[in-house]
Amino acid sequence: MSEAYDNDRSYVLHSWSVQGKLSPKVITRGDGVFFWDENGKRYYDLGAQLVNLNIGHQHPKVVQAIKDQADKLSYVAPQFAEEMRGKLAKRIIELLPEEFGKCFFTLGGADSNENAIKIARAFTGKNKIITRFRSYHGATYGAIALTGDPRRPPVEPAMPGVIHCFDPYCYRCTFGQKPESCGMQCAEHIREIIQYETPETVAAVMMESVTGSNGILVPPKGYMERVREICDEFGILLICDEVMTGFGRTGKWFGFQNFDIVPDIVTMAKGVNSGYVPLGVVAVQKKIADFFDDAMLYCGLTYSGHPVSCAAALACLDAYEEEGHIDNAARLAPVQAELLEGLKAKHPLVGDVRSIGLFSVMEMVKDRETREPLSPWNGAPGLMAEISRRFDEKGLSVFVRWNYIFLTPPVIITEEQLRDAIALMDECLTEAEKVILDV
Repeated sequence: MSEAYDNDRSYVLHSWSVQGKLSPKVITRGDGVFFWDENGKRYYDLGAQLVNLNIGHQHPKVVQAIKDQADKLSYVAPQFAEEMRGKLAKRIIELLPEEFGKCFFTLGGADSNENAIKIARAFTGKNKIITRFRSYHGATYGAIALTGDPRRPPVEPAMPGVIHCFDPYCYRCTFGQKPESCGMQCAEHIREIIQYETPETVAAVMMESVTGSNGILVPPKGYMERVREICDEFGILLICDEVMTGFGRTGKWFGFQNFDIVPDIVTMAKGVNSGYVPLGVVAVQKKIADFFDDAMLYCGLTYSGHPVSCAAALACLDAYEEEGHIDNAARLAPVQAELLEGLKAKHPLVGDVRSIGLFSVMEMVKDRETREPLSPWNGAPGLMAEISRRFDEKGLSVFVRWNYIFLTPPVIITEEQLRDAIALMDECLTEAEKVILDV
């Protein structure tokens, strides 16, 4: 084993892991949609690392911007004005609907969501926040309270005042309905919860514009619009978590732009500078920004608006615009969706395919009729481990969680690369099924 591996195993604690079971790859370099391990093996980065490396590995424009800013001004405290910080805030507000006014900078998605909650509570004077059970909003104590998925209970008690609701999960509808006749029960259910909690206590509804790591649940037509109506009815803020869905991931700048809504607050991170340097953003409507002209903003971070992070983000936004990567994601969206539907038609283990932009998932089942998951919710990998092993052998870095196989490549991917990668996935599923279907 290499020194890098030995040091990692001796001194590093890894996220979401039983440490004694780990044997992590040592990654040495990346380029575009690929990265290489210490043995020289190349991998397609079909997860864009953690759905954040939208611009791909080592984009020269972003790398140069980091170098230039480090030479000029490596750090300045957040109480000062600084060129990169101001330019980035202006740029982000210009990308959002005209109702938006100002940005607060953080270090990542969890920070952004926590500070959005602070802002919502201060602005409304109310306490409760409604989020969904199949959500992920971050791992700090406030953000994990907002999170609905199984990573929350092991670290409770966390921040009080969060109420969870059910999701628009049409493949496994909680309410036993069909999309064509459901009456949008998944949205009306939120209205009912608000009434039980009393509207005078509810500050905001927060949701990922498209649920991410819990299964890419694309909202059915009219869902987001109905949630916006419900929030307006009761004077409740709507917060859209765009940490995963922002910056081209869904074929638009922001995921909420796929729906006819305007949120009150938008949180973002990841794709804002593709994770090259830590950065998160909370963007608020003008009415909220104006409130803090006279009220104290009780939010603060030493690294808020870090100039190197902001410089990287400005260069990343330049690359998105000048090189047409948002359009590329939109153009390849139907290609990716069609190819995955082809896998579904061919492979009996694929129960459902959900896709928006370059944000897709295959849900794997033992039986299409019963829809029994190939691996249980929050359970051991089981038979899914056979599929993961095949992906790794073929040089495919794919995010596999429970019975979900995610396809979220960098938005710079070409059609040729996309078709090649999915052809390799096809081979992997064929090989895995020979073992799994005989079990």
